[in-house]
Amino acid sequence: MVEHIPLELPDDPKLAGNITHFARALRRGGIPIGPGRVIDAINAVQAAGFTEKRDFYWTLHACFVNRPEHRAVFAQIFRLYWRDPRYLEHMMAAMLPAVRGVQEERSAQAAEKRAAEALLDGAESPVDQPEAPKDDDGSELEIDASLTMSAQERLRSLDFEQMSTAEMQQAKRMLARMRLPVEPIASRRTRVAHSGRIDAAKTLRAAMRKGGEIHKIVYKAPRPRWPNLVVLCDISGSMSQYSRVVLHFLHAVSNAKGAGWAKVHAFTFGTQLTNITRHLQHRDVDAALAAAGAQAQDWEGGTRIGASLESFNRNWSRRVMGQGAVVLVITDGLDRDDPDALARQMERLRLSSKRLIWLNPLLRWDGFAPKARGIAAMLPHVDSFRAGHSIASLEELAEAISRPDDVGEKARLMRDLG
Repeated sequence: MVEHIPLELPDDPKLAGNITHFARALRRGGIPIGPGRVIDAINAVQAAGFTEKRDFYWTLHACFVNRPEHRAVFAQIFRLYWRDPRYLEHMMAAMLPAVRGVQEERSAQAAEKRAAEALLDGAESPVDQPEAPKDDDGSELEIDASLTMSAQERLRSLDFEQMSTAEMQQAKRMLARMRLPVEPIASRRTRVAHSGRIDAAKTLRAAMRKGGEIHKIVYKAPRPRWPNLVVLCDISGSMSQYSRVVLHFLHAVSNAKGAGWAKVHAFTFGTQLTNITRHLQHRDVDAALAAAGAQAQDWEGGTRIGASLESFNRNWSRRVMGQGAVVLVITDGLDRDDPDALARQMERLRLSSKRLIWLNPLLRWDGFAPKARGIAAMLPHVDSFRAGHSIASLEELAEAISRPDDVGEKARLMRDLG
């Protein structure tokens, strides 16, 4: 909630110049803003006035924000640009921990690092950079960094929540190249093959058409059968940043040829369940996610996991599960509804699927324990419990999804529950 305090403008008192510079920061932060919107914003502020910060905030918000995923970035950049000095110090600490030599206790929240990067783009560091080490004769030493972690390796292990705009774009490009292969399901149905077992029935029928003489032996091999992949993705406020990245990954999986999945079905849920499967068929990922975001009206809202799973089990389970479907549930498990009802829906979902895998970004913390009621209710009913906060965790999922013996961290956490 924006406080009712008098607005303090930046050093340049010209309104049009300030709003234009603010719009440039928003554009660097990832919000698509053109000259037309800037002109509309200037006219709107002149018409509405700017005596209170709250009115000024929502006037600019109405002009610049038209997607749910842009709200957090707008809020952070607005707070930084329209003067909150203490907040700027926190962001400088998040951007320059190596320069300061110490990491502040407060970690950057969602979109904060991108907001700070947008405003500080091209700015000089407020503290002096350390000089390059020198030899005894005063010449600079060359340091061999061949054994240090590469930028790509660092990006693989970096939390999606802490990525800057440039890092997020690079991560999305890496995710677009990832695949989620799966092994075929054993089937008793067969198909004609060049080698394998002799198909006696077809061989004899072919011989009867030739007067009883066997001119050709027909062989058969098992017909491969591929499972469906069903994804239930939490898009509530605490999961919004992870959900956007995971949906990029699912878009790549659903459009990959030869990965093995019969079909990829995707659902989002916050306070209600939304089927976004058809939107992922768009070849352009931005168009696909924009359409999905427009349909899912509860983005960054509350969380009702139990009610959403009940809706899926009642209305969609028989349509999309089929035989041998693999289900991915992506949520932090922080649900305030009845845990017993949530446990019943998870059990029903488990019985309808071949494997039920839960990705939880909270598992990235070393001290994570299933203390929340929702997590304790869901955990016993999943086959595998894994982290889902980085590129590396999604790569591990790709390796583990075809292993029926993989349980991730479930066994360890079940001991904590007991």
